Amino acid sequence: MSTLRIPFKIGQPKKQIVPKTVERDFEREYGKLQQLEEQTKRLQKDMRKSTDADLAMSKSAVKISLDLLSNPLCEQDQDFLNMVTALDTAMKRMDAFNQEKVNQIQKTVIEPLKKFGSVFPSLNMAVKRREQALQDYRRLQAKVEKYEEKEKTGPVLAKLHQAREELRPVRDDFEAKNKQLLDEMPRFYNSRLDYFQPSFESLIRAQTLISPFGGRPGSVLPFSNPGQGP
Repeated sequence: MSTLRIPFKIGQPKKQIVPKTVERDFEREYGKLQQLEEQTKRLQKDMRKSTDADLAMSKSAVKISLDLLSNPLCEQDQDFLNMVTALDTAMKRMDAFNQEKVNQIQKTVIEPLKKFGSVFPSLNMAVKRREQALQDYRRLQAKVEKYEEKEKTGPVLAKLHQAREELRPVRDDFEAKNKQLLDEMPRFYNSRLDYFQPSFESLIRAQTLISPFGGRPGSVLPFSNPGQGP
């Protein structure tokens, strides 16, 4: 996400219409959400890379076992054929297991990440609308101040009254937008833990599922035993 620049000096009236503490609070909260958006995008990208790599690995293993089955040695050596057939069965089981795991990760982690990330475009648009409202507020406040400094003639007082009437709804609009964002940005940021906790718990479960080869992490082939060759 590109950082939104807030031009404090453009059309700046003499009156401080937004307290510096409020502006600092706004920048701090929005900055936290900008960082969160980048982290969400990066995590989603890394999760896709991880699942793609898992599937590519198991597909390659299946291809290797199929290539071995077509090796002439399988026709000449029954023991070798039995071993390669067992390998082929194991690799296909591993591929099916990986596919199931990836499907679970897609449903419980990647899709929630995507849904969470879909909030940020609306947030960024709301911040831009708030910034536009602030610029309008500053412009009209400067206009009011200009007429307040002039000699109080009839035409000037009429223009001052008109400028104040123009300012009122613009000020109210900015204050409403500002308050809404200052209320909602921290709430949304603080909700991330409750939102992502089920996804991360599901990811941990998916990564620690009992393997399709008997549950031993080191057991890849159904015919292999500790200390014993194939």
